[in-house]
Amino acid sequence: MASSQNVIDVRDITSAVGFLSRLPVRVDGDWAMGRGAHNTWAYPVAGAVLGVILCAVAWVFAGLGAAFAAAFALASLVIATGGLHEDGLADTADGLWGGWTAARRLEIMKDSRIGAYGVMALALSLLLRWLGLDAAISAENWWALIAVPAASRAAMVPLMALPHARPGGVSATVGRPPAPAILIAVVSGIAVLLPLGGAGLVSLIVIGLLAAAVALIAQAKIRGQTGDILGATQQVTEIGAWATLAAMAA
Repeated sequence: MASSQNVIDVRDITSAVGFLSRLPVRVDGDWAMGRGAHNTWAYPVAGAVLGVILCAVAWVFAGLGAAFAAAFALASLVIATGGLHEDGLADTADGLWGGWTAARRLEIMKDSRIGAYGVMALALSLLLRWLGLDAAISAENWWALIAVPAASRAAMVPLMALPHARPGGVSATVGRPPAPAILIAVVSGIAVLLPLGGAGLVSLIVIGLLAAAVALIAQAKIRGQTGDILGATQQVTEIGAWATLAAMAA
């Protein structure tokens, strides 16, 4: 058990990929449970793995035009993740804006049914991410297709330090990541954006501001974070990064 508390374990990468996607990776369930949130340092690595898939699909379909390539690439990402973060975004939108008390908001977020706020949030997310991918592919900014998924998943890790709004939720089961894991995830998210130059630096600022905004809203409305809040953080910061890159390239 002592070894499971090391800051970095290479098995954390497959554990993070298995947790954040539907990719067929082999994970020792008992080991992963004992590891808890120590594997969160590898969330950006898992994002980069998904980014490689995104980039590969976009490149394969680039001959059809950037718009079609972006659509197929986005579809591949949703399939690879099982819509994990999209589900979190929809539940967050329904809960935070559909209830008047923290308890009611959490109840709505736990409900598997989707409401009007969730539908609108999903539609806008898919539209904005498609537009961002279209712009990146048109500019042949292939590294962005790897960097943005990685950085947006790094943004989830600091929010895991917030109190757990639902004691029995998935996020509470995973636990709070140790400070070194948060630091490694944040540094990784920064590093992956640096090759994009000035646009990457501005994207970094936007990601940080959006993640902080989600944290403040979640703290105010449900007094902490849940797995759905983390999923919404990934979606919101990804959209912000794509919008920033498109604006800087215009």
